[in-house]
Order: sequence, then structure tokens, then C-alpha cells
Amino acid sequence: MRKPLIAGNWKMNGSSESNKALLTGILAQAESFASVDVALFPPAVYLQQVQQTLSGTGLYWGTQNLSQFKQGAYTGEISAAMLADFGCHYVLIGHSERRCLYAELDLDQRVLDRIVAEKYEMAVREGITPIICIGESPDEHAVGRTEEVVARLLDTVIAYSGVKGLAHTVLAYEPVWAIGTGRSATPEWAQDVHHFMRQRVASHDAKIAQNLRILYGGSINSDNAAPLFLQPDVDGGLVGGGSLHADEFVKICQAAVLKLG
Repeated sequence: MRKPLIAGNWKMNGSSESNKALLTGILAQAESFASVDVALFPPAVYLQQVQQTLSGTGLYWGTQNLSQFKQGAYTGEISAAMLADFGCHYVLIGHSERRCLYAELDLDQRVLDRIVAEKYEMAVREGITPIICIGESPDEHAVGRTEEVVARLLDTVIAYSGVKGLAHTVLAYEPVWAIGTGRSATPEWAQDVHHFMRQRVASHDAKIAQNLRILYGGSINSDNAAPLFLQPDVDGGLVGGGSLHADEFVKICQAAVLKLG
């Protein structure tokens, strides 16, 4: 049985005061979801606050991005070694909002996929678990290119670093057409795509594929979480807006507990 993981991506939200209230609210009910893994991803400026609050609680923390470079003259970037210095257990890589909002659409998709692979390798080298985000755009979804898009990035990562690295990796299927839209994939659709991803990895290494956690991300809330998480190949969720409210996030975490029976 793969242990479910709920990852709360705060995106560009929060303040010192609101973060304190949110963390306090989550920790007050943490015993109710202690059987699953939970990680929070604050904006980088609040990483120290989250680290200090969560240390020793059993909850994990990480960041929303990292540089593909080890160090040097890269203004505004954060290296994998810096994240390790703050005890980060996870890092998000290739989130669709990084791809869509920051000139990355000007790059060839193969170049984008290579950058994701480079970031992935940097994280693994520092002992940080990368959560690689994969998903199709609304246009790609409309013309039935979901499997093509998913396969392309998976194949690039495997070709760049080898399948063995996926033993220390989490994948997240995040259909771009569902993120922040209130329109979530059906449990059946999510299961089909997750199964395809697992089988793609299994074609290289069946054991790694069996143990690989694959999360669903895309307008997850307390109403749709349980049906999604109960799918056999859905191992938890990458949660956006729902992670900004303690009671809502706790309910999503509790829904993951149901998967354990």
C-alpha cells in the first residue's frame, strides 16, 4: 500500500499573521490525519516560519520551485542546496503556473521538459523529493492529447536521469484545464491518466512503478477529495486554494485517510 500524500501549495498567498493562524488550525487537528503524509509549500519568504512551526510535528514542508543550477549569478533563484539547508523534504517542479505565466511559453516544449529534468536531478542530488507536475492544457485536452503530453515529459525525465531516480520522486497529474477553475477531473478520468502514467514507468521498471506515488491536482476540495483518492492509482492530492483554509485542508487530509481503509 502506497502511503497517501497531501501537498498544500499556498502559491503567492499568506502573511506572517495569517500563516500562523493557518498552521495553528491545521496542527490542532493533525492527529486526525496522522496516518498520511502532509506537506506544505509556502512562498519562499515564509519558509523559515513554516520550518520553525512544523519541526517535530510530523508534517513536512517544501518550496514551490528551485533553480536547475547549482550556484552562481542567477538573481532571484533558489538552489537545491539552499532548500536542503532549511530542511525541505519536498519541492514542486514544473508546475503549470511556472510554465504558463513566466515567459516559459516562449520556449520549445522539449526545452521546457529538459529544464524540468535538470531541476529534478538537482533536487534528487540534495536528498529532496521532487514532485514533478505533469498535465495538459485546455487546448491539448480538447483534441485528446493528454497521454501524448504526459508521456513526453515522463520520457524526458527518464532519458535524462534514468528510471531509478523515480524511486525518490512523486508525480502529480495536474490538468491545466482544472486548476483554479472549479472544474475538477472526474475520478474515472483521473484514474485513467494515473494508470497510464504508472504503466509508462512500469515499461522501464515495474517495481518502481508499483511504489511510485502519483497525486491528482486540479480544484480539489472537501467534496470531491474522497472519490478521487479512493481510485486505485490516485495516491493523494496537490491542493491549491483548499490548502489556504485550515478546516477545508484538514477535511481533504482526512479524506486521504479513507484510502487506508
